[in-house]
Amino acid sequence: MFENLTNRLTSVFDGLTGRGAITEADVDAALREVRLALIEADVSLPVIKDFLAKVRTRAIGADVLRSVTPGQQIVKIVHDELVETLGTESSGLSLDITPPAVIMMVGLQGSGKTTSTAKIALRLTNRDRKKVMMASLDTRRPAAQEQLKILGEQIGVATLPIIAGQAPADIARRALQAAKLSGFDVLMLDTAGRLHVDEALMSEIAEIRNISAPIETLLVADSLAGQDSINVARQFNERIGLSGIVLTRIDGDGRGGAALSMRAITGAPIKLLGTGEKIDALEDFHPRRIAGRILGQGDVVSLVEKAAETVDQEKAEALARKMQKGQFDLDDLAEQLRQMRRMGGMQGIMSLLPGIGRMKDQMATAGLDDRMLKRQEAIILSMTREERRNPDVLNGSRRKRIAKGSGVEVSEVNKLLKMHRQMADVMKKMGKGKGLMNALFGGSMPRMPGGGTLPGLGGQAMGGQALPPGLTLPPGFPGKK
Repeated sequence: MFENLTNRLTSVFDGLTGRGAITEADVDAALREVRLALIEADVSLPVIKDFLAKVRTRAIGADVLRSVTPGQQIVKIVHDELVETLGTESSGLSLDITPPAVIMMVGLQGSGKTTSTAKIALRLTNRDRKKVMMASLDTRRPAAQEQLKILGEQIGVATLPIIAGQAPADIARRALQAAKLSGFDVLMLDTAGRLHVDEALMSEIAEIRNISAPIETLLVADSLAGQDSINVARQFNERIGLSGIVLTRIDGDGRGGAALSMRAITGAPIKLLGTGEKIDALEDFHPRRIAGRILGQGDVVSLVEKAAETVDQEKAEALARKMQKGQFDLDDLAEQLRQMRRMGGMQGIMSLLPGIGRMKDQMATAGLDDRMLKRQEAIILSMTREERRNPDVLNGSRRKRIAKGSGVEVSEVNKLLKMHRQMADVMKKMGKGKGLMNALFGGSMPRMPGGGTLPGLGGQAMGGQALPPGLTLPPGFPGKK
């Protein structure tokens, strides 16, 4: 998300931050480029106008133009205004009410309402330890109720039994009664959608709202729809009243116009982001972190949280004990590769690191993607147990056999073994290593030699910002030798 906007804004601000003095004309020229970038990102025109007016007022002040680093001051102003536009503070789901807390999901057909209902239910069950029941009120779309039932079975969340022929309002009453009698903490109502907003849809949802009195009314909007999603959000907010917005398919949206416009147009906060097709691909929306991503500053905090949610503590502790003895075999490397995939893969991790957007072409040339991780894991799995535990036995004939078994060239096997040697050497020097992923996020870990920055880059490609301690990157990464 925001890739195109990030690239445009980064090039604009690079020209400002490298200069010692800036005039009002320079600011206006830069803001013209920012305006074009926001238009290309499909941001609403009234939002663009208001945003640029606020930035210009602050940017042409004497304190900025006469400062030692005026370009950096302007970047900070843009960052602060982005945060303000996106909503200042993150807004989580409000469940502070006598159970059951009702969450009503609304939106157009195809926006991802049913899947988002299941994603939120799973998160509330696993993370917040809530007892959740889902109920489908969509009697129009074929198999919509069955779809939610199947999702419920997959994630282990209860769904309201289906009774054919019931009207949505009657289903809502039955769901509310069942949730109360069975002691559920949260009741999620998946309402019907349409291909477009119409009076029948609004009347139906308004009736359900009056029956269930939801504490949260969440609009599920497709970020790829751009201005259409913004118009839909405005209409739903005016007729039904929204407490929040769930933006879906942001992993496929390189523009981000919907996210930048929703809060300003409706006043309703964006609460959650659907980041992929997997049932656990859901993130909280943090305006300050998103502003940092847009300006190419990364989001290491979200990376830390993602690791904390996916890391296997027992395996991490076992690997830490091995590291303390200077041991790091290929089985350990394979586990680290799997951990990276669980965290969203190479692209998912790199998108949260500062300055990586500037290196996108180099990363593509180097083949840094999830396919590379899968190939590397396949190479390791093509080895015998003895070879994984003692790579020194891998002579030429064995390497040819492994390459053939994993469907790669021998050169790729050699690259993997070289990476393993480099990582093992680093871990030995660190003394208290906890593995690649745990080293990334273990606060007590010492930094890698050179301050924990990218090998071969000295941190310059990261805008001078150091990575979390212990990061070791695969071979072929731009600048890595």
